[in-house]
Amino acid sequence: MSQVNAQFPVKLQCLFKPSRYKILHGGRGSGKSWGVARALLILAAQKPMRILCTREVQNSILESVHKLLSDQISDLGLSAFYEIQKTTIRGANGTQFIFEGLRHNINSIKSMEGIDVCWVEEAEKVSDESWRVLIPTIRAENSEIWVTFNPHLETDPTYQRFIASPPSGAVIVAVNWRDNPWFPAVLENERAAMESGGSRDLYLHIWEGHCMRVLDGAVYADEMRRMREEGRITTVPYEPTKPVSTFWDLGWGDNTAIWFVQSVGMQLRVIDFLQDNRKTLAHYAKALQAKEYVYDMYYFLHDASHGNLGTGKTTLEMLRELGLKCKIVPQIGIDNGIKTARSMFSTVWIDEKRCADGIRSLEYYHYDENTDGGSKRNPAHDWSSHAADAWRYFAVGWKDRSETPRQPKPRNVGGGSWMS
Repeated sequence: MSQVNAQFPVKLQCLFKPSRYKILHGGRGSGKSWGVARALLILAAQKPMRILCTREVQNSILESVHKLLSDQISDLGLSAFYEIQKTTIRGANGTQFIFEGLRHNINSIKSMEGIDVCWVEEAEKVSDESWRVLIPTIRAENSEIWVTFNPHLETDPTYQRFIASPPSGAVIVAVNWRDNPWFPAVLENERAAMESGGSRDLYLHIWEGHCMRVLDGAVYADEMRRMREEGRITTVPYEPTKPVSTFWDLGWGDNTAIWFVQSVGMQLRVIDFLQDNRKTLAHYAKALQAKEYVYDMYYFLHDASHGNLGTGKTTLEMLRELGLKCKIVPQIGIDNGIKTARSMFSTVWIDEKRCADGIRSLEYYHYDENTDGGSKRNPAHDWSSHAADAWRYFAVGWKDRSETPRQPKPRNVGGGSWMS
């Protein structure tokens, strides 16, 4: 096979140097997929290779990179070398390109042998389970995993695995439209129009490859964006002269989520957040005590007053035995609770570090897709919903607290116990 001459953006020269992981991430028009396709075709023309091209879901070959590779074969002048078949591409030297989806074919992929390069396209959609199975499958000597994706959310498994906590020795390259010397004029017109007149968050996500701060369509999308714009997601100090109230969503297999709130002047300060699962009530009581806040009231949903078959006691009774002064949040329904939460956001400040997991949940919490043709949508039940439910109880409980006359009582703030 004679040498192929082809131009590449400077940032994509890394594709021709050995590395177990090659991670290309960025926005639209960067040429990531185009560059990977060309590089693989050139490398595989020089020596026999077995290349797996995959993505999370591939219902047909039309959803794969088969068409992209076919077009690049023509552009590189390699049509005489590669035979383009309906579901595969083969080289004259024995090279083979294989196309599979991960989610529905993971068992067949597990049994594959001799994969030299695995290219995972649109990797922002790949689940953690798929990664756990795929990575040890690519085990041939000097085998490589190439990953291309446009980041979606920081919490996505691919972003966490390869950007937030990358594997040792991984080559990680951020590549965007300005790194593509052949960025087309039609895309430049679209980019410029969005930059000058569209949502700044959406522009940074689509064109600059930033993670979305807030999931598009999230329940509290507008409120969370406004909080960031106004600088109310920041460092929020604990005020030791003010009591802390906690708002709980109880779970076992699902998460238990707890927000820690102080009222200081006209501000509601959310100073802390705790989330865990499969832990006893005693565990959470001890965790709260370790924080050394001075507590006021502990708010729970009505299900805390239900009996426990194992103990014969209600959750509320067990909590009170642990020294927690508990109150049940009024039942007003999910929709009314969300409305109450929305009306409260303007007075809230959240600590960015201590509440990081809770903030991510609020930015992701979203409605289920409506599949039955009806007009009503319900919030999705997923990893984000427990913190969001506890946040809703915070809003409803605080509104009820504000509207209910309270009798003043003496408190020894300096020397009070954690449950005083």
